[in-house]
Amino acid sequence: MADNNTILEKLDGLVARFEEISTLITDPAVIADQKRYVKLTKEYKELDDLMKARKEYIQLLGNIEEAKNILATESDSEMREMAKEEMDNSQDRLPQLEEEIKLMLVPADPQDGRNAILEIRGGTGGDEAAIFAGDLFRMYAKYFETKGWKMEVSSANEGAAGGYKEIICSVTGDSVYGTLKYESGVHRVQRVPATETQGRVHTSAASVAVLPEAEEFDVIINEGEIKWDTFRSGGAGGQNVNKVESGVRLRYIWKNPNTGIAEEILIECTETRDQPKNKERALARLRTFIYDKEHQKYIDDIASKRKTMVSTGDRSAKIRTYNYPQGRITDHRINYTIYNLAAFMDGDIQDCIDHLIVAENAERLKESEL
Repeated sequence: MADNNTILEKLDGLVARFEEISTLITDPAVIADQKRYVKLTKEYKELDDLMKARKEYIQLLGNIEEAKNILATESDSEMREMAKEEMDNSQDRLPQLEEEIKLMLVPADPQDGRNAILEIRGGTGGDEAAIFAGDLFRMYAKYFETKGWKMEVSSANEGAAGGYKEIICSVTGDSVYGTLKYESGVHRVQRVPATETQGRVHTSAASVAVLPEAEEFDVIINEGEIKWDTFRSGGAGGQNVNKVESGVRLRYIWKNPNTGIAEEILIECTETRDQPKNKERALARLRTFIYDKEHQKYIDDIASKRKTMVSTGDRSAKIRTYNYPQGRITDHRINYTIYNLAAFMDGDIQDCIDHLIVAENAERLKESEL
């Protein structure tokens, strides 16, 4: 019974905070402070889920107690039968609910709810690597459709034989970063390239980086210090292309708070024919870039503890192999292998992500020793 008590104690300890937040989020002064309000409503939602679980938990313990009493004192066989059934159901549900509560009590990564910036780059393997980067981009695009997420490409550099040397896009939706963060790392492909005449299997690779998108108030940028240039955006012909300077380039000197070293950041945005829109996107990417750099230490600390995450300094770690001749996908972090490559490349990647989340949760539970 000791375990029950510790879980209940933990839940009881949160009741006062839940009541406090319930009052705070109706306070006009709090609502006016946008940054604080956003934070509190998020905490409210998490605690609300825990309060519902607490209610069910107390109810289950009560049901078991009551059924025990009936079985100890009641001689009526029908009543005993009902009590026994009630007891069995409650005792089956109890350990499940305990696991759910333990996971809810482990502090979630505060970044998980954010939108993300996805960067895919062809690695070793020349033209074939760029083609594979294009295949990965298509795989993610299809996956985002199934999730109902919205994707916007902010820059793309096409490969000579198709695909992309590099493509960067922003992804918006529900818990995007928390789902996609497991995709960061090197994706290796083994297949006969379309460009290969001899029919030999080659190995090449593409790297994927997933960054949590910065909110406006996460990063302090002195906009007066940004140097902007505009240039003519290349692209498929047409009347507009060479007359309008819609491409934008920004340069910004940023001082790294972790090292104190200043560096120049250069970002180009050419995706839309609309200069203000390109400016806005370039600014969003600058924010995310700085945010990612400032959080590098934080991400590396997590990565050093968990095998599911690749540290930012080690984005060279191979996380997954796509073997076309065998139709096989292997995720090296959790020894997950499946033979449905065609479906996987069509965006059916949720099962693999679910396995990574389960492995990650097991490690988080171990860390917090609930």
